[in-house]
Amino acid sequence: MKIVIGADHAGFDLKTVLIQNLKQQGHDVQDVGAYTGEASDYPVFGVKVASAVSNKLADKGIVICGNGIGMSIVANKFPGVRAALVFTEKMAKDTREHNDSNVLSLAGRDLPADLNLKLADIWVNTPFSNLERHVRRIAEITKLEQDLSKR
Repeated sequence: MKIVIGADHAGFDLKTVLIQNLKQQGHDVQDVGAYTGEASDYPVFGVKVASAVSNKLADKGIVICGNGIGMSIVANKFPGVRAALVFTEKMAKDTREHNDSNVLSLAGRDLPADLNLKLADIWVNTPFSNLERHVRRIAEITKLEQDLSKR
């Protein structure tokens, strides 16, 4: 699976470890920055990740900032992106099974690294359920995006 990942300075250390873990699992990982822990603006990296997923250049994306909120807002501006900010193992599983989320937002500063790594592992390895009710709801979201783009 091709996964694009980006983080600001608050997520830099977690991103570095997460990339190693994903590569060990056999994933093709593209790092779009930040490349240092120096202060940086999260929208720059959120745009790169969300754009890649929106344009189908990656199967999934992961974004990391201090609390994950800003990155999830940025990512959800892109058509076809269903970004989810998760704090629990259940949320990580449910957002894949129920919502077919394709971008994961993590709180690099506000959650412990070991929990973030576990959340990412669950999210990456949980398939979409394909239950009719979930498929229908995602289709409704897609239609909403299309209708809004016509305004």
